[in-house]
Amino acid sequence: MANLEKLRRNYGEVLWTGKKCICGLPISLTRYILTETSLYTKVGLLNIKEDEIDLYKIMDKNMKFTFGQRIVGCGTIILIARDRDTPEKQLRSIRKPREVKRILDQAVKAQYDKYMVRGRDMVGAALGGQPADIDMDGDGIADSLE
Repeated sequence: MANLEKLRRNYGEVLWTGKKCICGLPISLTRYILTETSLYTKVGLLNIKEDEIDLYKIMDKNMKFTFGQRIVGCGTIILIARDRDTPEKQLRSIRKPREVKRILDQAVKAQYDKYMVRGRDMVGAALGGQPADIDMDGDGIADSLE
């Protein structure tokens, strides 16, 4: 309970938190934290690396279940995002992946509604670390197409 309070102080309202499982047991040093606005990935014990993706940037979600994961009740959620440093994020070997994906779907849809993001807004988004076309003169046409 104290751990959840510490997470709330650091990240705000936490919707879900989980760890990467090894052989079905959550003994990994990778922790996933889902808040109302972002998904955080913390890796490490002494040296900690933390990555964040804003939920409104997530474009697609997939699930993958290896044979070993299915045996122990785990799965991997793959997120495709309009994020320069992390265009693809994998939540590897998490418990109850379908339930987590449902929570994630609801949070992403809430952020889409908040920022009024629709499918047409994602056309031309930067994927794979490639820069998106930029419209510097504001005429509505990407400068690379003029």
